[in-house]
Amino acid sequence: MNEKLFSCDVCRKVFSQKSSLNRHYRTHTNEKSFSCDECGKRFSVRGHLAKHYRIHTDEKPFSCDVCHKGFSDKSNLKMHLQTHTNEKPFSCDACNKEFSQKSHLSRHLRTHTNEKPFSCGVCNKNFSDKGHLNVHFRTHTNEKPYSCDVCHKDFSRKSNLNEHFLTHTNEKPFYCDVCGKNYLHKASLKRHNRIHAVNESYFSDCV
Repeated sequence: MNEKLFSCDVCRKVFSQKSSLNRHYRTHTNEKSFSCDECGKRFSVRGHLAKHYRIHTDEKPFSCDVCHKGFSDKSNLKMHLQTHTNEKPFSCDACNKEFSQKSHLSRHLRTHTNEKPFSCGVCNKNFSDKGHLNVHFRTHTNEKPYSCDVCHKDFSRKSNLNEHFLTHTNEKPFYCDVCGKNYLHKASLKRHNRIHAVNESYFSDCV
């Protein structure tokens, strides 16, 4: 006996269950029947609402077998596992650079095309990456969401917070390969390296 199949009138995609077809059909109608009680965000699929709700509850039911880090979404766990296996299945056709995630490849491809699809609504500056736009937008709002646990100083970028935190630990992670001197900031190491470059050039001229 042949199994009955259900076909979408819009895109002809086929489903084995009518409920799956009905759920899929909402992607065409943009119907969003399921609403989050916490923030009001709406979803077309109940499962997407359940996944979203974990943002509010901080529930992380998916755990990494290697490092036991928890994730709210199974797809995020799958992406994380690639950091342990070093698997990079997505390759750039232009330069052959490999990536563990398709989104990282898409972002990288814009360095070749110079495409900047993300635009600031305030000053119309364009960006190739949405994350860069979000960081830039804080220059208009003066939002500083990253706070130092030690002195409570606030920062607009996480990288700036990480760099600032080294002033409390007195850690100097940037190391000169020539003389062994350590620096707190990468920019300071670069400035220092110019001394060696100048000296090397001087002695080369003397030979």
